[in-house]
Amino acid sequence: MELPARSSTAKSSGADALGIAALFALMGLCAVFAFISVREEFVLSGLAAASAFGVFGVFWGGWNLRKSWLRSSQIALVEDVFENEKAYCFLADEDSQIILANQSARERFVAKQEATLSAVLRDVFAGSEGIVFRLQQKALTGGAASEDITSHAEGFRVNVRKIGSDLVLWRLEVQAGSKNPQKSSVPILSLGRNGAILFMNAPARELIGQRPKSLGDVVVDLPLQDGAVHHLKTDPVQRVLVHTSELSGGRMEISLAPLPDETPAEDLSGNFDNLPVPLLRVAPDGAILRVNAEARTLLDLGTSAPGNITEHMEGLGRAIRDWLVEAAEGRGLNRSEFLRLTRSDREVFVQVTLNRVIEEGEAHLVAVLNDATELKTLEAQFVQSQKMQAIGQLAGGVAHDFNNLLTAISGHCDLLLLRHDQGDHDYADLVQINQNANRAAALVGQLLAFSRKQTLQPETLDLRDTLADLAHLLNRLVGEKVRLTLRHDPVLPAVRGDRRQLEQVMMNLVVNARDAMPEGGEIVIETERRVLREPLQRDRAVVAPGTYVSVRVTDEGVGIPKDKLQKVFEPFFTTKRTGEGTGLGLSTVYGIVKQTGGFIFVDSIVGQGTCFTLLFPSSAQVSEETAPAVEVEEKKTLPQKGSGVVLLVEDEAPVRAFAARALRLRGYEVVEAETAEDALSKLEDDSFEVDIFVTDVVMPGMDGPSWVRIAREKRPDTCVVFMSGYAEDVFGEGSDDVPNSVFLPKPFSLSDLTETVHKQLN
Repeated sequence: MELPARSSTAKSSGADALGIAALFALMGLCAVFAFISVREEFVLSGLAAASAFGVFGVFWGGWNLRKSWLRSSQIALVEDVFENEKAYCFLADEDSQIILANQSARERFVAKQEATLSAVLRDVFAGSEGIVFRLQQKALTGGAASEDITSHAEGFRVNVRKIGSDLVLWRLEVQAGSKNPQKSSVPILSLGRNGAILFMNAPARELIGQRPKSLGDVVVDLPLQDGAVHHLKTDPVQRVLVHTSELSGGRMEISLAPLPDETPAEDLSGNFDNLPVPLLRVAPDGAILRVNAEARTLLDLGTSAPGNITEHMEGLGRAIRDWLVEAAEGRGLNRSEFLRLTRSDREVFVQVTLNRVIEEGEAHLVAVLNDATELKTLEAQFVQSQKMQAIGQLAGGVAHDFNNLLTAISGHCDLLLLRHDQGDHDYADLVQINQNANRAAALVGQLLAFSRKQTLQPETLDLRDTLADLAHLLNRLVGEKVRLTLRHDPVLPAVRGDRRQLEQVMMNLVVNARDAMPEGGEIVIETERRVLREPLQRDRAVVAPGTYVSVRVTDEGVGIPKDKLQKVFEPFFTTKRTGEGTGLGLSTVYGIVKQTGGFIFVDSIVGQGTCFTLLFPSSAQVSEETAPAVEVEEKKTLPQKGSGVVLLVEDEAPVRAFAARALRLRGYEVVEAETAEDALSKLEDDSFEVDIFVTDVVMPGMDGPSWVRIAREKRPDTCVVFMSGYAEDVFGEGSDDVPNSVFLPKPFSLSDLTETVHKQLN
């Protein structure tokens, strides 16, 4: 059915014709009634009714003829004006029935079944019914409507205007730069948001040979990549170059450019051996048919036969042969894979991309290799740093919880020891509990050292004196088979650090050196002044220029393999047998050294020994001539009883119970609060006198420093003791110091708590 070129000029509404006919019928009935009536009044009434119906029918018929004439005039005018327009023009009634179409529209569109505008425009607009209804309603109510619509690669400026009472003029202008997919020789598809195929032009239907519903019914190797080569589910499989473009409403247009069946083998093999890129030619079963010089060097083949690709690569996550078979069938050719070479000398990763070639009807694969070792190393370093950070946070949190438990255990043990003397048969058991609690506290300290969150007590140290004091203990640790030798630089600057932590570092390093020499040997500890004129870059660390104190711990042990050398500082990594090491020793050393501001490096040769080098920044010493006199504080004996009111704020009930009993035993009046909010509510009573706040730092809700600052607004002179199982840096960098306050790390003993409170009050 073709679009109408002309409309009827005498079109009349069926309803109007029936109405006029009914009026004239009624007029005739009334006239007959008047003629047959014998009474005068009935005759007059019949004639009057017949005259009325006749006049009304004539008036209605005249009005209808005038309306039909106006409608025909409007249609004729539209036809004359728009017949030769280049734009596609339609005139439709209020039901979207097409009355006429201009020449451009008749050439471009063909009505398949019925001449409704939505049916005609269905070839260019997805959801044409909705578009036609929306714009027509706008035109009928507002007089005109206009909208830019893009679909199936064609862009239209659609103008709609109301003419008369029930006519609508549609004008579709093709926007500049758009194309007509119906006339295009390139196969074009249009997709909806969910991947459903909304439209296919004739070349696309011819290429695919079916009417698919979704993109998955067409393309083998999804997802689509713009500018990439994909394979269609045709018989045989067709290679196409894909280009995609976004359309309005979340739709997408896809153009498919068919490619030759495969790249001829000779195109790739002409300069195969001379290309500066590692190339392999591989059979679908993995046999290496050809290898160029670059690939031979990368795979470390020498002059030997290349063998099978599975002998040189691993780590795909599935069978490599399955991957090769899929590629030979034309699937998965656009995805690169990262594999690890099975070289014995060093760890090498390669990025492998496969291409299929056809030679004498048989499919082979050309593998392009890229050295991806540096990329994978950076990836591994990033993953390792993330893992170390996560374990550090976990260690800090676990240490905090353990410190609370140990405070309660050792504290209540101290309370029991106060009620037992050495002659009591329970005294030895209590001492054992106390000693093991202290050992557990030392283990927690190692966890905090690893996470670099332990509380340090830095002081200026001469490492020669520190090592001399430690030498006796170190000699006992190494045993009789191992000799310990100390060598010191006579001019050695001082360093600043925590003596106890640095002693822990040296003990851990010496014990590891001893364990590396089961048959005995010598451990040498050397100190040296070292001046860096330029930055020292090593192992991803940069040491700034300056004066440092170097400490080297060297053994003659079995050494550390190169592939494990970078893992020795990881937590829980150990080369010792099960049950002989925890893997926390060197990670603890690393944490302490980094928190002190130093650096640690390791060098090792398998079978010859290992050397750990520590660099600590020197501390400027005050000369004896200009140093001020140091006043030696006379040690005061603390009284058995104290006095004052203590506001104790602690969310852990066992810790709060122990601290309250300990302070009450020393004579203090203790008011307990579980939270900061509870403490502030007690302080709202102005009659409540408090001499000192003893508070935990980290609590649910408001933390310790925050509530103390609020309380200090009205009680500015109150002393404070902060307690925490975290390190002192829990206060955070940049936070204001709380004046007249001290920090008491957990776990603490009964005497630690009472002495700290007494010193603050006095």
